[in-house]
Amino acid sequence: MTTIPASTVLNAYARAAGMGSGNQGPQAGVAKDAAGGFGDMLKQAINESVETSKGGEQKMAAVTGGTGGNIVDVVTAVAEAETTLQTVVTVRDKVITAYQEIMRMPI
Repeated sequence: MTTIPASTVLNAYARAAGMGSGNQGPQAGVAKDAAGGFGDMLKQAINESVETSKGGEQKMAAVTGGTGGNIVDVVTAVAEAETTLQTVVTVRDKVITAYQEIMRMPI
């Protein structure tokens, strides 16, 4: 079992928690939610997870290519990408479970 640094986990969860909140007032948030805010939030979460993975790949390429970089940064970036991916998969599983529960409800 791999040990992920606590700071990496906290950063990933802080980003995931902040994905749905914007710099909008309460009135704008209600209008955004009605216009597909959940879909936008999911799109943003996927984009951020892709960017996190790309950042880890770039740091790994810098170290293995000999252009500089620090192995500690690579390990941290890869652990952060892994944590982000695990968070996205967990959210996806919860959404699927909620959808299945809704479909089982009697009309």
